Amino acid sequence: MTSGAPVVDRPQEPRLGRILKWVVTILIVGPFIWGVLGLDISMDRLSSTPGDIWHRVSSLFPPDFDEFGKMVDKMFESIYVAWVGTIIGATLSFPLAFAAAVNVSPRWVSTPVRGFLSAVRAFPELVLAIIFIPAFGLGPFTATLAIGIHSIGTLGKLSSEVIEGTDAGPVEAIRASGGSRLQEMRFGIVPQAMPNILAYWLYRFEINIRASAVLGVIGAGGIGDLLIGRLRFREWEKAGAVLILTIVTVMIIDLISSAVRRRIIAGVPSEGPIARLSKSIIGSPAYHEDHTEGGEIYATDLRPPPVS
Repeated sequence: MTSGAPVVDRPQEPRLGRILKWVVTILIVGPFIWGVLGLDISMDRLSSTPGDIWHRVSSLFPPDFDEFGKMVDKMFESIYVAWVGTIIGATLSFPLAFAAAVNVSPRWVSTPVRGFLSAVRAFPELVLAIIFIPAFGLGPFTATLAIGIHSIGTLGKLSSEVIEGTDAGPVEAIRASGGSRLQEMRFGIVPQAMPNILAYWLYRFEINIRASAVLGVIGAGGIGDLLIGRLRFREWEKAGAVLILTIVTVMIIDLISSAVRRRIIAGVPSEGPIARLSKSIIGSPAYHEDHTEGGEIYATDLRPPPVS
């Protein structure tokens, strides 16, 4: 039994849409194939790669921790380099972020500042360290400068985007009440943007930990300096110990930093092992749980819950 509803043919996809799909596909796949051909990749090399990697990784075990004290000292040196470099980048990028934000600064100020931040980001830490070596020599100071300057470009861009995304309502209210331009930024923008900016600073510190280890390869101090020395003399077991210590340290710092970033942005503590350990040590008096009326959690309020 057939219904009396008319049969409607399926509309054809516009020709322009089909052409655009093929054009986009070619623009993506074409450069990929061209890049693979330019890398001189052969099937023989691909088939032998897993075995070569396994041979090199297996030579790192069992790790030799005879120089554990020296490794720890070098690891702390890398952490110091990353921390000081992050402080330099955060301090100098903060005012530049306001100058680069289009909702705060005029175009004739924000445009050149944005160009400056882009130019700073264009130089990797490794290139900056090589540039600074003739002037400052090898050592942690060169790595600190390289990491700090590169952090200025990255943190300045990220912070300016956070500032541009703030709500204009508080700023307009301060302006309407007769507040100055500085007061608009201090009380209208900074309280909104600061949690995300702090989170970016912590995330940048995590990245700088890895960068400081890499910079040690060119003699800029830190754990990377010790690693490249062991690899140069083919002391594979000692190099494996250095790698294990580096990986464990970076993982611990990542866990702590992630918990702190979550606390800053979300306003509630993490439920991970690091957060549980800290709460068991120092407690959490700022948090109160109300088990009445649905069990609402007053996470950021020091006051007791309202009486129902």
